Amino acid sequence: MEFLQQAIAQLRASSPTESLALLSGFGYAVLAVRRDRRAWIFGAVSSALLAWLAAGARLPLQAALQSLYVVMAVYGYRNWSRGSGQGDRRVTIGRWPMRHHAWALLSIVLGTLALAPLLASWTDAAWPRLDAAVTLGSLLATWLTARAIFENWHYWLIVNAASFALYLSQGLALVSVLYVVYFTIALVGLRRWSRDTMSDAAERDG
Repeated sequence: MEFLQQAIAQLRASSPTESLALLSGFGYAVLAVRRDRRAWIFGAVSSALLAWLAAGARLPLQAALQSLYVVMAVYGYRNWSRGSGQGDRRVTIGRWPMRHHAWALLSIVLGTLALAPLLASWTDAAWPRLDAAVTLGSLLATWLTARAIFENWHYWLIVNAASFALYLSQGLALVSVLYVVYFTIALVGLRRWSRDTMSDAAERDG
């Protein structure tokens, strides 16, 4: 009950910037599920706002990550535009073999072990290990999304759950709510892209 009361109090104290970041982030997630390239426009706006908020909340890697998202949003928009058919905004879904995931996860673990001590020494990061792991995991998930790789949704489920805890611990309740929304949409996206993968395969075979 105390946790809920604290969250409600933080929500009431949320800034207009947090509200706009939530709304644009929601637009990004919904359009990404639909494989609509316009998702990246909303994503760029949300990321720019979240970078500003994270910097003020002593989450330096999260601020840097959100800044990189803006750049990746440009790449994602261009890639999804190239991957769409003539007159169709939907990009083609790809898959990753297991060996790619194994190497990616190993890289995240090693990267976290290397980054966290530096982050703790050079900045006033509140949660250096979690901040580093979420940053690296988010970069991977965003790149997979920009490449329209199906497994991006598995990574987003983990990243969004960790991000929720990270932002809520620093008093950004409305931003943490955004990650609850992201987590829910990732579940929807996983199901939707799974169905779309079968549908696209049937269209190619037919």
